Amino acid sequence: MKIEYYHASKYGNGTVVAEEFKKQMASRGVAVNIHHFRDVKPKEIPPADLYIFSSPGRMGKPRGCVRRFLKKARLPAGTRYALLITEAAPQPDKKTGRMPTEEEMAKWQRVIPIMNDILQKKELVKVTEGKIQVTGIKGPLEEGWEEKIEAFASQIPIPSG
Repeated sequence: MKIEYYHASKYGNGTVVAEEFKKQMASRGVAVNIHHFRDVKPKEIPPADLYIFSSPGRMGKPRGCVRRFLKKARLPAGTRYALLITEAAPQPDKKTGRMPTEEEMAKWQRVIPIMNDILQKKELVKVTEGKIQVTGIKGPLEEGWEEKIEAFASQIPIPSG
């Protein structure tokens, strides 16, 4: 099985997540090639069994370079993909100290729905999705992030043989 992993990382959190995923998949006998979106042309994506796309949230959306890449990507209908994003951890309201509800967060954090929309319009097939929270603008990643990546990796079917 061959996995191509594309990420955007400004402060290095996405790179750390990608490397941990690669390490966990290697322990399962699966090769993962990691690429930053800026280093690859969307019309020159190599063939793979699964593509993983990762973006941090920027104003609640995937980075612009990620949206443009996904819109221009040439992948055949039926291609399998997964999403593993990084996003800011919810913070309490500065005045009331109240944490936002899941509904409120869904209005602000639209990275996964936007990426799914772009890819599903191309008739790609989602395998799984996950998110790792970042506790500050530049990090660090949330407690237990490695276990979240392990859970994400375990949802990827690996052909036997």
